[in-house]
Amino acid sequence: MAKLYFRYGAMNSGKSTGLLQAAFNYEERGQRVLLAKPQVDSKGEDQIVSRLGVTREADFLIPPGANLMALFRQQVRGDDPTALLTHLDAEVKPVACLLVDEAQFLEPTQVDDLLRIAVLEGVPVMAYGIRTDFRTASFPGSARLMELAHSLEELKTICRCGRKAIFNTRKVVDTVAGHDAGPATSARESRRERFVFEGDQVAIDGVEVTYESLCGVCYLEESGGRLG
Repeated sequence: MAKLYFRYGAMNSGKSTGLLQAAFNYEERGQRVLLAKPQVDSKGEDQIVSRLGVTREADFLIPPGANLMALFRQQVRGDDPTALLTHLDAEVKPVACLLVDEAQFLEPTQVDDLLRIAVLEGVPVMAYGIRTDFRTASFPGSARLMELAHSLEELKTICRCGRKAIFNTRKVVDTVAGHDAGPATSARESRRERFVFEGDQVAIDGVEVTYESLCGVCYLEESGGRLG
């Protein structure tokens, strides 16, 4: 029986890189894979973006409220609802694996469909994502993956202090007026990053905010001992 895998880790733990490597491994052996990501992840638009600089276009995006099983079956058949001819009778290879990036942004019902794809369609599903947000609360998609996945694998990265990073912290940029920033301050130096622990759960890295992975000690130092 095919399985649902959830590979999770803090920011900068190589999740997208691992996904792209897995896709390469399958295709090197002549097998067909499908790559997908939630539409809410606007970073790179329809691209899966690795921090190493490697990118690849996703085969399909998953909009909020979408029926993921239906989207998957369209792709299996080779259908393209945006094309002039939505279906061609050409033979297509069977799908050997579905790889999903930024899986924390999926809705719980869409994660349910990932399990159905693995169990009922016989296609292994590898989902990659982060477990918790900058307030240490679970994303709904990640929480459901923790409940359903046959296999859980933590991808590790390190904090600035050298310990294992487990938390994701959010940073925003404040623009400081020149006279407040010092007499010899450049335009770059007048922009100061600070950690924030309030705000919406979803804010895309590099688009609205930036993130830093921290260990428990450094996170509590920055948050003043606050969790959640």
